[in-house]
Amino acid sequence: FRQRYKFIGFTPQIITLTLYLDNIRTMRKHILMSLCAGSLLLGACAGKGEQKMSVSQEPDTLLMLVGSYASADQEGIKTYRFNQETGEAVLASTLSGIENPSFLVPTEDGTHVYAVGETEKGFTANALALDTLTAGLTLLNSQSTGGASPCYITVSPDGKFVLTANYMGANITVFPRLADGKLGEGHVISFQGKGADKERQEQPHLHCVYFTPDGKLLLANDLGLDRIHAFPVKQTSGTKGTDLLDEAAAFDIELAPGSGPRHTCFDKQGKHAYLLTELSGEVVVWTYDGKTLTQQQVIKADTVGAKGSADIHLSPDGKFLYASNRLQADGVAIFKVSPSDGTLTKVGYQLTGIHPRNFTITPNGKYLLVACRDTNEIQVFARDMETGLLQDIGKTIHTDKPVCLQWVMK
Repeated sequence: FRQRYKFIGFTPQIITLTLYLDNIRTMRKHILMSLCAGSLLLGACAGKGEQKMSVSQEPDTLLMLVGSYASADQEGIKTYRFNQETGEAVLASTLSGIENPSFLVPTEDGTHVYAVGETEKGFTANALALDTLTAGLTLLNSQSTGGASPCYITVSPDGKFVLTANYMGANITVFPRLADGKLGEGHVISFQGKGADKERQEQPHLHCVYFTPDGKLLLANDLGLDRIHAFPVKQTSGTKGTDLLDEAAAFDIELAPGSGPRHTCFDKQGKHAYLLTELSGEVVVWTYDGKTLTQQQVIKADTVGAKGSADIHLSPDGKFLYASNRLQADGVAIFKVSPSDGTLTKVGYQLTGIHPRNFTITPNGKYLLVACRDTNEIQVFARDMETGLLQDIGKTIHTDKPVCLQWVMK
């Protein structure tokens, strides 16, 4: 460079200054290039972060909660991002610390989750905070259910109470829900008696607690006594576990001996209830008039006598009803619902993995997901909207002993 500048007539002083300026320009160029590269890298990282955030906010992506049988040091509760258009699932978070969180339920606003804990040392109801942006869960507190083997948990329509059905406890428990989402001390309501089946109905077995759509009654399915215990809900409830239900006005709705009522779902109009019996493997169709249930139809879901019927749900459009069966011919029975009177006609049966204890349907009705406990998988089935029939799409979610699936709608 010195020879070139000398050739065109520059003095040594000018040549030195020119080279100095050239070096500065070269260094500046390299610095700018490095900054640009760094900006691009940061931009790419930011882009990935924005994409992850936007995925959680996409209207077709839902947050799914999964409960399972697991020891306290295992990840018993998991959350997944599930796209209800594509059927794709991505693990979002996990939580340990609760033994056998076999049933759970989110609040309507999506801020909290309540889960049972079936343990040998103690039986609990557990309050968790949910961050819907990160899908992270935090255990807030645990309370004793006062009854063994809690298998179902629900939140009252006003959000003030949480209730459990305690299968081996022969009772249900009512917990006040505190302002911070934690659970207060529970109030236990016990039952007595035996059923017709000496092996399976040696005592009351509470399996499900749920409210009628109008919020007037709490219903408790008793598999052991072949009854639905009905409690009027007090119009003005306080903050104690004793303040929710009018126990003095409670009454029972009887089913056939040896039927074993398990789970129930209502239609959107609140006029019909569909109850699945575990032992007789039947769907009982009821009409609801705001005061009580009246039996309308009984139809078989389990035709092989396995005594293992488990869960029941209506499709979002109300046109089809599904009921899962275990122990033999594991699968889902499919029924068409009459639009005129709510009665059922069986239209199909879909085999699944082993022990389909619980299942759920996406809000858009496109997919039905089955938790198969003993094959450690959640199967994803596409629903035919016209026939109600199911088809495995091969997008199975592999996870240990899943037994409960719930959508977070907020």
